[in-house]
Amino acid sequence: MCPSTVGLLPFVQMIFLLYFSIIFLLITSVVLLRNLFEFRALKSISPIPEEDAPFVSICIPARNEEAVIERCVTSALKQDYPTFEVLVLDDNSTDETSEILRQLSGIITNLKHLKGTPKPEDWLGKPWACHQLSKAAKGQIMVFIDADVWLDPDVLSKTVARLRHKDAITVWPQQQLKSFWENMIIPMILFALYTLLPAIYVERSPGWMPSFISSRFDEKFAAACGQFLAFRRSTYDQIGGHEAVKNNVVEDMELARNLKSSGFLLQMVHGVDAVYCRMYSSHSEIWDGFKKNFLAGFGNLFEFILMGILHLIIFILPFFTVAIGVFENEPLIITLSTIAISLILLQRITLSILFRWNIFYSFLHPISVFWFQILGLISILNKALGIKTSWKGREV
Repeated sequence: MCPSTVGLLPFVQMIFLLYFSIIFLLITSVVLLRNLFEFRALKSISPIPEEDAPFVSICIPARNEEAVIERCVTSALKQDYPTFEVLVLDDNSTDETSEILRQLSGIITNLKHLKGTPKPEDWLGKPWACHQLSKAAKGQIMVFIDADVWLDPDVLSKTVARLRHKDAITVWPQQQLKSFWENMIIPMILFALYTLLPAIYVERSPGWMPSFISSRFDEKFAAACGQFLAFRRSTYDQIGGHEAVKNNVVEDMELARNLKSSGFLLQMVHGVDAVYCRMYSSHSEIWDGFKKNFLAGFGNLFEFILMGILHLIIFILPFFTVAIGVFENEPLIITLSTIAISLILLQRITLSILFRWNIFYSFLHPISVFWFQILGLISILNKALGIKTSWKGREV
C-alpha cells in the first residue's frame, strides 16, 4: 500500500465497504437461487378441467392506449377457456383508443366496451377504472391486466387452476425489451424482486422467524404486479377491492398488503412464455412512468434514502475501487472488488437468461443503478418543492 496516495483511513474504509458489499451480494445471491426454484412459472401449471371452470371476467383498464390495446384485447379474447368475458373500460381517452374499442366490440360478442365516468377527486385514475370494471364484471374470478399486456391462449385456464388453491395470484410478465433504455432500466424491477424478496414469503411468513417478529414484517414480504392480478371474487370483495386503495399510486402493492393482513393466500408466479408486457417504448416514457411512483414505492423517505446509499456502496463502489486497486497496486482491493463485481454480473446474467434479455446490458449495471440515483434525487426535490407528476394527462 502507498499511504501517501491512498491514506490509511480511506484504505480501511474501502476494505470495510467492499466486505459489506460482498456479504450483501452473497445474501442476495442465496435469495436469487431460492427464487429460481420457488418462483414458479405460470407455464408449468396444469390447466383446469373444463367441467370445473367457473365464469371469469378479464378486466382491462385503458387510457390513451391506442398503440397497444388491440393486441391486448385480441389475446384476451383468444383464451382457450370455456366461459369468460372480456371487459375493457375506456378511461376518458383522448387518442384513438375509444374508436379501436368501438370497432372491436361491434364484431366480437363477448367483448364489453365500457365508457368510464369522470374520476372523483379523492381517487387516482387506475384504481377508479378498475373499480368500475369490478362493478360491471359477472365472473366468480376477476383477472385484471394492463393494456400493454398480452397473453398466450392457455393463460386463463392455468390462472384459474392456481386459484383453486389460492385466494389471489399475481403474474410478473416476461418484459419485452427493444430500445437501449428499455434494456437498461426495465430489468432492474425484476432484479430487485428476485434478489431481495423470497417469493415463498409472499405466501407465508418465514418459518425461521418467531411469529411475534414476523407479524411486524409481513407487509415487507407483500408484493404484487398490477400488470396481472387475479382474485376470487369473494376475496376481492372482502379486502374492499380497489376502493380500499383508491388514492395509492402503487395500488398493486397495497392490494398485496391488504390480502396478507386479511389472512388470504397470494401467490406470485412469473410469466415467461405465457404473459408478456412492453411497459414503455422510449426514454421519456420510462422516465415519466417511473417518476410517478418511484418514491411512493418505499415506506418512508428515510428508507428511500437508505436504499439509495446502499445501492451506491454495493453496485457502484466496486467498479471504482477495482480501478483504484490497479492504479495503487493493491491486491486486496483488486480481489475484493473483483469478487463483488463477479457476483453482480452473475446475478444479472442469470436473470437475463431466465427472462430472455440481452446479456450485454448486464455489464452496464452500474449505469442503470446511477440512472435510478438521479431519478431518486429528482423525486425528493420534486416532493420538497411540491411539484406534482403527470401521467397520461392527469396529476398523480
